[in-house]
Amino acid sequence: MDTFKEITNTIHGIDNNIMQKAKQRLRDQAKPAGSLGMLEDVSARLAGIAGTLDVRLNNKVIVTCAGDHGIVDEGVTLFPQEVTQQMVYNFVNAGASINVLARHAGASVKVADLGVNHDFDPALPIFHKKVCKGTANFAKEPAMTRNEAIKSVKNGIDIVDELFKEGPVDILGTGDMGIANTTPSSAIIAAFSGIQVQELTGRGTGIDDDMLKHKIRVIEDALKMHQPDLTDPIDVLSKVGGAEIGGLAGLVIGAAMHGIPVVCDGLISTAGALIGCELVPEAKEYLFASHRSLEAGHRFMHERLGLEPLLDLRMRLGEGTGSALAMELLDASTRVLCDIKTFEEVAIKDKNL
Repeated sequence: MDTFKEITNTIHGIDNNIMQKAKQRLRDQAKPAGSLGMLEDVSARLAGIAGTLDVRLNNKVIVTCAGDHGIVDEGVTLFPQEVTQQMVYNFVNAGASINVLARHAGASVKVADLGVNHDFDPALPIFHKKVCKGTANFAKEPAMTRNEAIKSVKNGIDIVDELFKEGPVDILGTGDMGIANTTPSSAIIAAFSGIQVQELTGRGTGIDDDMLKHKIRVIEDALKMHQPDLTDPIDVLSKVGGAEIGGLAGLVIGAAMHGIPVVCDGLISTAGALIGCELVPEAKEYLFASHRSLEAGHRFMHERLGLEPLLDLRMRLGEGTGSALAMELLDASTRVLCDIKTFEEVAIKDKNL
């Protein structure tokens, strides 16, 4: 964990003076105070991050991190591992759910290979950040070596650096793709929280009751075997995590280092955000939760991170779809703050009128 200590010094806290000015403007607007709920809360935080009341989220990017998982061998999902690589091509060809919703939000979609069990052509327009060709089966051995886990996080940080070299980024969204990755994600929140695995584990791709019971047993047995150290996020990531989850952690850290808001998607993206914020707690100030998924463990992740999701649409897809939808709300919140007139600006003297 010492590897990430110097990062904390590069992250500047949000501008509390601007955030307080934003809150005052919201109170002074020609409407009942607080009547736009969370839109007001997030607009003030976005102002503090950007250092201005007139926040513009013109350049939106969603990065979908992909990786395979050896735990698929334990029969915890309905889909074969090959679907991960097939979906990467689908993302690149703009045919997936995330591509559709991102277009609607005015966001570009970038794909990153952190650990897909496939050799992509180097010319494929993705971030080639492979740490391993799929993790090991953590029911039998640690998912990754410690060095692989560290590299996956660093590679996520590097992706953000490379995005900024390509051009400005005003907000970053995170998404995932990886068959069987709800299993390591549930294991991660179980390791950190100590909550019973059965309370944290959902159906993922839609498995039946028997498969769900088996999935819970697999996670319980793996946690007993590996005993991940909750005070050491890299230990948790290496023992029961995934390469794309490490990459997602790096995206959150990288966004904070560049001083931009980052919005995470569902269970897997939030598992990555959890690892990132456990490693670099300062990153949490820049983090927004897009939605509450149907996966049982997602609520407990949000509680540990102290985040309230913007949406609850019974989604459980991943890919960054929740991030895309939330970006539209975050965009709207910036206009709420800047464009709604105050009582003084519209010459209303009596706020009770």
